[in-house]
Amino acid sequence: MAIRAYYTEPISVFLDDAPERILGVLAAQHHHSLEEQQTSAWRQQIAILKTALGGRREGRIFLELYIPRMGKRADAVLISGNIVFVIEFKVGATKHDASAFNQVEDYALDLKNFHEGSHDAPIVPVLVATNAHPLPLPSFAFAEDGVASPVAACASDLGGIIDDICAAHSFSSLPIEGWMATGYRPTPTIVEAAEVLYRTHSVADIRRKSAEDKNLEETYASVSAVIDHARQKDAKAICFVTGVPGSGKTLAGLNIATTRFEEHREENAVFLSGNGPLVAVLREALARDNAQRDGSKRKAARKVTEFIQNVHHFRDEYLKKDGVPVEKVVIFDEAQRAWTREQAASFMQRKRGKSDFNMSEPEFLIGVMDRHSDWCTVVCLVGGGQEINTGEAGISEWIRALESRFPAWEVYVSPRIALPEYGSEREVTEFLNSERVHQDERLHLAVSMRSFRAEALSDLVGHIVDNNLKAASDSYGKIRATYPICLTRDLSAARAWLRKRARGTERYGLIASSGAQRLKPEGIHMKADIDPTNWFLNGKSDVRSSYYLEDVASEFAVQGLELDWVGVCWDADFRYDGGQWTYQSFKGTKWLAVRDESRRLYLKNAYRVILTRARQGMVIFVPRGDASDHTRPPGFYDGTYEYLRECGIPALD
Repeated sequence: MAIRAYYTEPISVFLDDAPERILGVLAAQHHHSLEEQQTSAWRQQIAILKTALGGRREGRIFLELYIPRMGKRADAVLISGNIVFVIEFKVGATKHDASAFNQVEDYALDLKNFHEGSHDAPIVPVLVATNAHPLPLPSFAFAEDGVASPVAACASDLGGIIDDICAAHSFSSLPIEGWMATGYRPTPTIVEAAEVLYRTHSVADIRRKSAEDKNLEETYASVSAVIDHARQKDAKAICFVTGVPGSGKTLAGLNIATTRFEEHREENAVFLSGNGPLVAVLREALARDNAQRDGSKRKAARKVTEFIQNVHHFRDEYLKKDGVPVEKVVIFDEAQRAWTREQAASFMQRKRGKSDFNMSEPEFLIGVMDRHSDWCTVVCLVGGGQEINTGEAGISEWIRALESRFPAWEVYVSPRIALPEYGSEREVTEFLNSERVHQDERLHLAVSMRSFRAEALSDLVGHIVDNNLKAASDSYGKIRATYPICLTRDLSAARAWLRKRARGTERYGLIASSGAQRLKPEGIHMKADIDPTNWFLNGKSDVRSSYYLEDVASEFAVQGLELDWVGVCWDADFRYDGGQWTYQSFKGTKWLAVRDESRRLYLKNAYRVILTRARQGMVIFVPRGDASDHTRPPGFYDGTYEYLRECGIPALD
């Protein structure tokens, strides 16, 4: 995706262009209702820019430049003196607001990280409060990545600031035509992606584009073809989409749900997830975003609830009644976490008073959809190594249900579903070779979108938790230059590292395993639940937000979501001792060894989850322990710290 802007011309042309013609171009490109306030703002911005650039003929200007990942537009971008200036105007403002500084810095960082032509370019974010008093240019420097701290300007001194910066810094040539033509490869967070998707019903502006990437549109097209086939043939079909951690499975599911919901209303497509925090955060984020744009949060909340639901609420609704569901298309997120027969029966007896319930969750859910007399489609999104709770079945229970109870259903799978990390067993592999199963490579998402700096992060984390020291060291060597990871024994140092690394509104926070019960002396109380919507969505001034670095999230709160920078707090529940990982659970006053293999898997996967939440980098805090405390002697932690050091991860202190 090349650069897009409402108006772009060489600076010399812009200076000679009549303001009314420029205004007309902007208005023609604006595909929404145009209010007088916006027109007035454009007039003032054009006048200020013409004055500021009066003595500068070289370079190019872009007005209303589109920032795809954020679904927003930067007021102006100027390339002059081989520097990219990102300019945000606050017309009528007398002060430079902190949130406005964050906004323009976010635009600059977005260009740096996701626009190929800007990777090596110097970028200066400038905030213009038009009615503010002129301020002296502060001590000015470019950060290591070439993005400067935001600069404050007013209407009268913008030109002088640009001139001073260009005169003080010399950079190699920046070919403007090439800069304009290079691709924009955004990798949004799932919240950002959901917001853009909800507004536009398209992933065209937020998917990555390159020859080797698995295109989300290809996956959507393949799944959509299955749905269309089932509808045309009055058939029942189930489709399994696999993907590496952070590859966009949830985004793919949301894309299917929103697009089918808009284009085929009669299907009542719905996105279902058993991940309560994910559902809550997505619903709240979409409602807030809609309210910010048109003030109708309540209306948006109702609409979002129609196609994003908690799978357990869906299950319970049809547990109470025998009717045919209105939904013809259902998308189950994290299908590998559905319950086994034993876990489902136990829950139904304890919580729902159903003593005769004798089905796995997959069997029941398919059975609900099988009530349709004509057609329906079930789409299962499957992650590898993500089971983190008792009774989560992997993919095997889905296959067993299809084989034993639903022989007429057509099955479409990614060939990768037979791999061990998806919980498949031998009989599953045999089933996949049957004639009713259609294999499609496009149903696998192979490239991580979460960590745009390190697509090999999931490999590194896998090697760490699997005790493959040499492979872990090799993997870290590949990402060291682009994805910073460091170790510390000091939690205060970890907090300081996160605050220093993050810029603009880049989100950071502390995460630990739910079993990290002896981090309490460090001030980390894992028994205190967080509110995911406040933690993931609220701003830096809110003590409940992740930014405050007080409330620590567990694997259950963060699975399926992500932050830019993460502090991983490592306790003695998963400790490295004698050349191997040992598994522990804190009960009462002491640690007890975990013997059960499934519980060991959940504990390992808990650390796999918390180590793969960061998009840009992380700091790992391993306590020093306390020789006077039998629950956390230094020996419980030193082995883990040294093992991570041997993997090549450097110490911060």
